[in-house]
Amino acid sequence: MVAPKKQKRTTEGFNSRLALVMKSGKYTLGVKSTLKTLRQGSAKLVVIAANCPPLRKSEIEYYAMLSKTAVHHYSGNNIDLGTACGKYFRTAVLSVTDPGDSDIVRQIPAGN
Repeated sequence: MVAPKKQKRTTEGFNSRLALVMKSGKYTLGVKSTLKTLRQGSAKLVVIAANCPPLRKSEIEYYAMLSKTAVHHYSGNNIDLGTACGKYFRTAVLSVTDPGDSDIVRQIPAGN
């Protein structure tokens, strides 16, 4: 009974940090632009939705491993990730290039 409450609290904390990145930082939404930022080495954090296709997810994780970028597996689906970003569309992948005022990059460990 205690574990779901803790999971919800960490999700809410991540959503608030993500909202702060959307306001004050720089980010890209989508697979193509995320792969582009990973190849350039400008991505600081990659967020992947839970229902991202496995082949796409493994490709993004591989590029992130090569560029030594942290990856966060978002617990919700792509609709929830799009809503957390403040958008009215769904997004499976998001990359943060400049966190702005948020401490989202320091909060996520590099090995995640």
